[in-house]
Amino acid sequence: MSTKILIIEDEIDIREGISEFLSEVGYEVTQAGDGQEGIDLFKEDKFDLVLLDIMLPKINGFGVLNQIREIGNTPVIMLTAMNDDYSQIMSFNSEADDYITKPFSVIILQKRIEALLRRSQKTENTNKWIYKDIEVDFLGFSAKKNGEFVDLKPKEIKLLELLIKHKKQVLTRTQMLDNLWDIDEAPNDRVIDVYIKNLRKKLELDCIVTVKGIGYKFEER
Repeated sequence: MSTKILIIEDEIDIREGISEFLSEVGYEVTQAGDGQEGIDLFKEDKFDLVLLDIMLPKINGFGVLNQIREIGNTPVIMLTAMNDDYSQIMSFNSEADDYITKPFSVIILQKRIEALLRRSQKTENTNKWIYKDIEVDFLGFSAKKNGEFVDLKPKEIKLLELLIKHKKQVLTRTQMLDNLWDIDEAPNDRVIDVYIKNLRKKLELDCIVTVKGIGYKFEER
């Protein structure tokens, strides 16, 4: 599957030039000529990265970036003629991932895109766990089996994440309680058994191993 990039830029020559170059090097590119169109397209599809101008009609780049961040963590590179400190600070405060001022080399732009996508994919891999027909998003607190959402409690997801992070290491019930609850709110340690039972049943897991008399460990089979 090709990497999908959304370009939100009102200057058509710049937008077309970037789009043509990125398409030639293998990216799937979608274009928007103003901020509102950019937001509409972003909501309609899943993009791997956004190239975003600041001075845009209808909704400026800061407004677009804020709406993107309300939806998720898609990498965003600001592409703008504004090279003042204030614009850069505003962009990074709004969680832009990179900032490139015009004019720029499309080769350098390509390298910045590649570097940002590598970092993004590494982060995403640490936040998601895929095993057989199961996918768990630890950041979004959601789980799927065979593509269908499974109703897991947040603490069940956190418990699974804890076990995966300590792969092949036996964790006692007390260790798991200490990691998942504050001292003054920790329940009876048998709640761990209930959560493990739920995880096994809901996701049909075969990788949480009971170590009799001690606790549990995670071991992919």
